[in-house]
Amino acid sequence: MEHATPTALEPRPLEPQHPDTHIVRTEPPPRPPRRGWIGWVVVLALVGVGYWQWPRLKALLPSAQTTSQGSAKGGRGRRGAGGAAQVVASRATRGNIKVFITGLGAVTPIYTVTVNSRVTGQLMKVLFKEGQMVHKDDLLLQIDPRPYEVQLEQAEGQLIHDQALLKDAKLDLDRYNTLIKQDAIPQQTLDAQVALVTQYEGTIKTDQSQIDNAKLNLVYCNITSPITGRVGLRLVDPGNIVQGTSSTGLLVITQIDPISVIFTVGEDQLPPILKRMRAGEELPVEAWDRELKNKLADGKLETIDNQIDPTTGTLKLRAVFSNSESQLFPSQFVNARLLVQQKQNVTLLPNNAIQRNSQGTYVWMIGPDHTVNVRPITVGTTEGDQSEITSGLEPGDEVVSVGVDRLEEGEKVSAEMSGEKSGAGKRGPRNAPGSGPGQPHGGRSHRAVSFE
Repeated sequence: MEHATPTALEPRPLEPQHPDTHIVRTEPPPRPPRRGWIGWVVVLALVGVGYWQWPRLKALLPSAQTTSQGSAKGGRGRRGAGGAAQVVASRATRGNIKVFITGLGAVTPIYTVTVNSRVTGQLMKVLFKEGQMVHKDDLLLQIDPRPYEVQLEQAEGQLIHDQALLKDAKLDLDRYNTLIKQDAIPQQTLDAQVALVTQYEGTIKTDQSQIDNAKLNLVYCNITSPITGRVGLRLVDPGNIVQGTSSTGLLVITQIDPISVIFTVGEDQLPPILKRMRAGEELPVEAWDRELKNKLADGKLETIDNQIDPTTGTLKLRAVFSNSESQLFPSQFVNARLLVQQKQNVTLLPNNAIQRNSQGTYVWMIGPDHTVNVRPITVGTTEGDQSEITSGLEPGDEVVSVGVDRLEEGEKVSAEMSGEKSGAGKRGPRNAPGSGPGQPHGGRSHRAVSFE
């Protein structure tokens, strides 16, 4: 039997209610609290900070705007009001330059002495401190002298004994000479007595040599410095027995002042050195540190070796330096710079103004109309921060030294002379406010330079 589905207009039948039945309604779980208030707190905090910092931000806005406008007007980097690039220029001058030959070398003492004992005995005293400067004949060590004092007394006693025998033999010889005239003794007896006197005289000389040897050993018990120099580390301690025949030294003394530097030069550099030495000239030598940054001492060339090393093609030279302040230390590595010539009245230019590429050496020369052009040059001797220009420039010519990386042929520049006060040496169109020399020109690519 089918049941009809009630419509919305038809009343639904009431369900029977039971008196003992209770209807329990279940409420939905509570929703989590909304956190939108945290975002509002953050927004309010940012607004407060912005309001507090607004005066500072307002002060910065005009500078940024001005900078942006300046960049837009400048176009391609730091430029003057007339569009000229800002550079630093150097002027070629006339002067003298020295020609040096540089060689690697080492500080070598002129004298180095290993002190040994000449006698055997116990080392009693050490009278020096390690590293001390000592002078010639200063007492350094003492060896026990008592055994040699005894030897001296024995030799002196033997001498006295033999002198008495010699005296008695000479008296007998005088008697024999008288008797031989009277024909009282044979000639053989007289000859034997003469030989005996001569024998005793030889014995006396032997005794005297023994005495001298004992006295010399006593002198050797006091070891003195043979040279003036610095003492190294002690090699033997007091109380040890030292041997007169041992090859192990007691100490080493090195002469410090004067001191020498032995360095090498190539065989191709030898002719000008020999020429000046044959002429009797004194060749100055400078000693520089390992990095050629600090000059240590000035000296002179003393001598050269007698042959060239065939394996390296170099020759050894010795230069002598005054070293009263101990600026040179034995075995120290140095660079020796030998002065062989001094060129006079040549054109000089700072090294930072010289440019190089695969085609050669050139400069950016500033013309009378304040434009720059590439000028090929030939560089001669370089010494320090200056170089000799043998061709391409004349004294008084001005070239760009700073700001050359983005220059173009024929470009106008506003140059400030290197070493002059700001504004005093500027050439060319008036500079824009805030512009300065020596700064790269932004937005312009580097162009290769070619020589026509």
